[in-house]
Amino acid sequence: MVTPQTPAVQPDPHRKLKIYFLPNLMTAGNLFCGFVALTKIVEADLTSDNFKDIKLALFFILLACLFDLLDGRVARWGGVESDFGREFDSLADLISFGAAPAFLVHRVVLRDVFLDHPEIGWFIASVYLICGALRLARFNCLSAMPHEPGDSSKDFTGFPIPAAAGMVASVTFFLMWCQQNDKEIVTTPWRYVLPVIMVFLSYMMVSNVRFPSFKNLNLRTRSKFSKMVIAILFIGVLVVLRKHVLPIVVPLLFTGYLIYGLIRPRISGKVRSEIEEEDSDEDDEEAPSR
Repeated sequence: MVTPQTPAVQPDPHRKLKIYFLPNLMTAGNLFCGFVALTKIVEADLTSDNFKDIKLALFFILLACLFDLLDGRVARWGGVESDFGREFDSLADLISFGAAPAFLVHRVVLRDVFLDHPEIGWFIASVYLICGALRLARFNCLSAMPHEPGDSSKDFTGFPIPAAAGMVASVTFFLMWCQQNDKEIVTTPWRYVLPVIMVFLSYMMVSNVRFPSFKNLNLRTRSKFSKMVIAILFIGVLVVLRKHVLPIVVPLLFTGYLIYGLIRPRISGKVRSEIEEEDSDEDDEEAPSR
């Protein structure tokens, strides 16, 4: 019995790519920051008393996180859904949040620790990069698949790679900030925390733990007056005391997000709704995700 073959789908010659300027401009900024961070890590002189290049690399990795946050928000607020944007964003993320943090930890810690066996350091750094690539590939596949009824498309499966990179960069900056002499970062025992964190984040990126995407947090989200006052005061403290507070607050934010995802299933739905701002106007239509 001959099974009839399904005819191949012919591409539509009149179909055009949907390339939206502003969201993809933010993604290009993300990619640019990742490239500059890699450049500064390569140029860094670890024998000098001033880790200026490493600090700049950390700054550009964190700036890439901001661009990554903006491109998704701009796309959702504008109601523009683009396969091109999703793929371009993943390519940029792999450089800024995969290669740059992996190379950073290898340059600052792993290269010296495994001086006699450099292949071990390469392997540990590559694990983070490979897990990040797998996480991005899974995200793209899940985004392209139709969602089943009741499936929560507002959650991330696995720890997002921008948050992982932000955590590595912010913890590195925190360790440098804690030292009286920046040069001590290459000799302090605390530097061994970085590869441990990176390996753990590698596992979390490919895990099935669900993390909130906070896609409901938009221009139409309503908030209680007390929460608004606390947010304003918090931002004010960060601006006024940024040199003393930011090195502590930023790694705490990424760490708190990681811990929240782990304990989230044990939190009541009411508390989760308060934290994730799921009380936005029900009559508003949700903008498509990018």
